[in-house]
Amino acid sequence: MLPTRCAAAPVADETGVTFALSDPTGRLGAVRLDQELGLRAGLDFTLRAGVWTFRLPRPPVDRMEYLLEITDRKGRRATITDPANPLRAGGAFGDKSVVQFPGYREPAWLALAGVADSLTPLSMRTRASDITISGVLWSPDQLAPGEPAPMLLVHDGPEYAQLGSFTHYLGALIGEGTLPALRAALLAPGDRNAWYSANPAYATSLSTAGVAELDRLAPATVRIGVGVSLGALAILHAHCSYPSTFDGLLLQSGSFFTPGLDAQESGFSGYGPVTAFVAEVGRARGGGRPVPIAMTCGGAEENLANNQEMAETLTRLGYPVDFHEVRDTHNFTGWRDGLHPALTDLLTAVVGARAA
Repeated sequence: MLPTRCAAAPVADETGVTFALSDPTGRLGAVRLDQELGLRAGLDFTLRAGVWTFRLPRPPVDRMEYLLEITDRKGRRATITDPANPLRAGGAFGDKSVVQFPGYREPAWLALAGVADSLTPLSMRTRASDITISGVLWSPDQLAPGEPAPMLLVHDGPEYAQLGSFTHYLGALIGEGTLPALRAALLAPGDRNAWYSANPAYATSLSTAGVAELDRLAPATVRIGVGVSLGALAILHAHCSYPSTFDGLLLQSGSFFTPGLDAQESGFSGYGPVTAFVAEVGRARGGGRPVPIAMTCGGAEENLANNQEMAETLTRLGYPVDFHEVRDTHNFTGWRDGLHPALTDLLTAVVGARAA
């Protein structure tokens, strides 16, 4: 069923991108672009002289991830990466093909060497809620065991390290002296949809037993919570539930769903608890502990509006919010590309304030 590679495709320029898929024997009945830009119509390829082609006007991004939905003459459908395009990006649901438009530049820190580091397995259990949070503790070798240092608690941490180069970012910027020596607890998501959906039991486990175990292994001078997507919602929920846990937050493409903006998410199992928590934050008139917050969100993703609304709410509540719009969508590369300067500046502010 698979078509063959088409030379010199896709071709991206300032105004758009042209895709091409060779089908010399006519095995396919249809080809369609599968993308995360929010486009719903006008994505069908046209067959001419044994080649399926499609021209997409340039969307408001500097890179885009995509798949091809192909249908054979018997109506059998499959979704594949583009055989004409060797450029791939890994994700939670597998690889996707990638188009990079003129002007896109990878972060400069990707070319820097990191520091020597080590990983220590983590397992933190709260008997009261029967939740065990696992993961790994990343630490630069220049920190002695037990030496106090800043600590990052990173939701979806192992995936972020693998798919978004998170620990390479830390090691590279520590190595060049931009960041201080610090550690990162890369927390595995476990039952992600249940744990991260404004779950009080998870917030308690993270902020009590989790923090206590981390402090036993590596005492923290300051703690920064890091989360992407639903993990960002969970980090904010944990902070609101236990305000002493974090001294700063990095929230990337947070799932701050509201009925007015995100009715399309109503089938999600955690929709009720998430929207209830977001509404609770919106109704607040003060209190809590307004720590510095950095936020990033793709300019072409569905979460942009609810992230902008949450940023306005947190600012009203007294949080110093630094909002960055990234020219990408909802993916680990976009989150990676937003780490600097968002997390860099946040760490500088939080660590510097504590040192002062």
